[in-house]
Amino acid sequence: MDERNGQRNTGWTGGRALLAGLLLALPAILLPGEVTAQTPGQEWEAATQPLEYFFPGDPDFDPAIPSPQEFLGYAIGTHHTRHDRIVAYMEELARLSDRASYQSIGRSIEHRDLPVLTVTSPGNHTRLEDIRETHLQAADPAEEAIPPADRPIVVHLGYGVHGNETSSAEVALLTAYWLVAGQGDEVMQALEQGVWHIEPVLNPDGRDRHTNWANMHKGNPFVADPLDREHNEVWPGGRTNHYWFDLNRDWLPLQDPSSRARIDFHHSWKPNVVTDYHEMGTNSTYFFEPTRPQGSWNPLIPEELYTDITLRFADHWAASLDEIGSLYFTKEVFDNTYPGYGSTYPNFLGGLGLVFEQASARGHIQESSHHGVLTFAYAIRNQLRTALATIEASVAERERMLDYQREFYEGALAQAADFPVRGWVFGSEHDHSLNREFLDLLLRHRVEVYRLDQDGEYDGRQFREGAAWVVPVDQPGYRMVRSLFERTDIYADSVFYDASTWTMSLAYGIPHAELRSGPLPQGTQVTQVPAPAGTGSVPQARYAYLLDWGDYYAPKALQYLLARGVRAEAAFEPFTARVETRADLPGTGSEDDGTRPFTRGSVSIPVQLQDRSPEELHALVMEAEAATGVPFHTTQTGYSVDGVDLGSGSVRPLGGMPRALMVVGAGISANEAGQVWHLLDTRVGLPLTKVDRDHLGRADLTRYDVVILVSGNYGFMSEGQRTELRQFVERGGTLIGIRGGADWAIGEGFAPRVTEALDEVESPDPMDLGRVDYGDAAALTGAQRIGGSIYQADLDLTHPLGFGYREREIAVWRDHAFILPPSANPFSTPVQLTAEPHLSGYISDPNLERLSESASVLADGLGSGTVVLFLDNPNFRGYWYGTNRLFLNAIFFGQHINVPQAP
Repeated sequence: MDERNGQRNTGWTGGRALLAGLLLALPAILLPGEVTAQTPGQEWEAATQPLEYFFPGDPDFDPAIPSPQEFLGYAIGTHHTRHDRIVAYMEELARLSDRASYQSIGRSIEHRDLPVLTVTSPGNHTRLEDIRETHLQAADPAEEAIPPADRPIVVHLGYGVHGNETSSAEVALLTAYWLVAGQGDEVMQALEQGVWHIEPVLNPDGRDRHTNWANMHKGNPFVADPLDREHNEVWPGGRTNHYWFDLNRDWLPLQDPSSRARIDFHHSWKPNVVTDYHEMGTNSTYFFEPTRPQGSWNPLIPEELYTDITLRFADHWAASLDEIGSLYFTKEVFDNTYPGYGSTYPNFLGGLGLVFEQASARGHIQESSHHGVLTFAYAIRNQLRTALATIEASVAERERMLDYQREFYEGALAQAADFPVRGWVFGSEHDHSLNREFLDLLLRHRVEVYRLDQDGEYDGRQFREGAAWVVPVDQPGYRMVRSLFERTDIYADSVFYDASTWTMSLAYGIPHAELRSGPLPQGTQVTQVPAPAGTGSVPQARYAYLLDWGDYYAPKALQYLLARGVRAEAAFEPFTARVETRADLPGTGSEDDGTRPFTRGSVSIPVQLQDRSPEELHALVMEAEAATGVPFHTTQTGYSVDGVDLGSGSVRPLGGMPRALMVVGAGISANEAGQVWHLLDTRVGLPLTKVDRDHLGRADLTRYDVVILVSGNYGFMSEGQRTELRQFVERGGTLIGIRGGADWAIGEGFAPRVTEALDEVESPDPMDLGRVDYGDAAALTGAQRIGGSIYQADLDLTHPLGFGYREREIAVWRDHAFILPPSANPFSTPVQLTAEPHLSGYISDPNLERLSESASVLADGLGSGTVVLFLDNPNFRGYWYGTNRLFLNAIFFGQHINVPQAP
């Protein structure tokens, strides 16, 4: 079920009147109450699926091209097709037909190909690269306009971003067959007037996870009972990617390699129409756009896309489903605001992105509590009908769509000229890894970026040439620039399905400022991310190597050494050291006199404490530099110029690589757990033990330093398990709770001083509305939901959780209403929202008042250990770089927090 329809449950498409047709497709199609009437041993494997069932009219196909059924050896709808077989069929079509070409645009995390089959006429295929270049040129307002009359439309038919919404990929097989083997006039016209990119599976890892589940549990005959194991896949399910991320939220953050490859492909073609096929609850019907009016529209996109162009396409979809009597709905629930959906990102390239939702059988056949039995084949047929209708509409609206794309980019430049902000400047003087990550995001979205041409102060911040960049709004990607940098507080609606803001400059925690007047201080354009400067060449030390904790990838560099048995110590007070000046590290802060300041948390690698030779240690440090892009500094003395010396008691041994355990399994948030796993895997290289809740009783917690609890239901823990967890902390372990995990820890008494403060505060009820009309309930309750917005907090830089930060102001993400006061211990609220915290996104006035000066991160002591409570998720969707360090500090320094008590 697509999360954007989590509220709806309104009836199955088709109903009993269509069961006669379904019987041709699959045997044992049953109505509620008839499950026991199935005949044991019925041979559903032998069932034939006539093509007429799926395709409208009387289709004529080239017999030299195998149908999906002929190639796969089973009828579509009787078996879930594995990803490798989907790829093989696409390759076979390209091998047999001069209408088709195949390519893999990348690979998933689990090394599965990302297939795209391109279908057009043989004549178009011979000049495909010319078509692509002309198409991009025609959309470029800097180039002379090219009339649309003789140009093909470019359409990207995308399927299956959620792995367990499986009808879509089967539809891709049938759509490809129709385009490659079809002989009718409609097919020939589509081939001449369009270039059709078919991406059958956007999430192959999740697809195979669910496909294997459905196939291994399907019965013979099919079992329609919703309680059957086939319809209830185990945690985490097939919806998400390898790291349990929702890839339909990743088109903007680009945290998954498949998302990055897909964005590259889309920018290389800028398709005019993009489809995004989904499934929803079994008791629903079918959805196609338009979405909910106005409130669900992105205000940066030309309104005509929603009020005119989409409606032209909708007429075709409605007709295609009316023809077979399928129920559907429009103008409800779904939204087009967040640019990170597969159905919205194409809108920022001058195209039309479209979401489709089909009620799901979540297997091969399932009873619906509303309308009888829903089959896999029926879901496929509905999806195919709208896919073919999209092709029909794209051909009919070809010239309009080509003209619109040109107008889109011309309009962007016109709006940019009137926009009061002329651009943004960004960049950290100290954190070059963060600079590179943010530059990479901008360049992947084809945002024009320029070097800052001189040092300057903008909006009260200092930015240095060589460590800062300028992004002007006056560029074709004007709308994307605003999406990435702009803070929002005005909305057409107060109810949001997903996030109400996505300001990436705040999420990355990168210093930035608006440029509103005067000439833009921009130098030369940047076209690629600069490589890390000078890494792998640190001079050999006789005394110690120093690692500034202020670099985003400093934890990765430290972990590289800890994993190889290097002893390391962390400074709990700042200091200034004499270091060997490195000409290969411009802008790192090294002064001409050879001194350099280091923040709290910075790491010392003493040479004499190691159990290896100085030469071997030097080689490892150079390896760490090269592997992580983070520079180390060499000092030949422990005598600091300012602050603590390296032998001070404030420079504490870290005690080896942290051993972390995270509880996962049924009832636990797979998204949040995946965000932790992804962070530690991809950005730290720290092994994370993921223990299923059912196996927690087998875990010897003395083997671990850190236990992580994300949001979830921990009621499964026995009294003995809760006692063991408490003893783990009391012995010196660190317990980290995130959102719901923090709430559970507080409720179980793991943070006594937090509980004490909570007991002393009465929080106002934002829903104290008095008597209201029933019909207004959804809008009023939705308006009080904190669905995803950004707030300013004050960070205690002296607290171990604040190590490595240089500014007290920090942006945090909040998407819940779990609001707590500061701790009763005055030293134990390292992150607290400010008095006027709102930065970006929707928030009601009552909730904003409740949030004022509330806690964001709390730390409490229990015995000899520490409990760290992240009320706001520091790892949200993998792109909250700005708060990742808080979480990593809890892992690396949690056992050293030693929460002081007030006198």
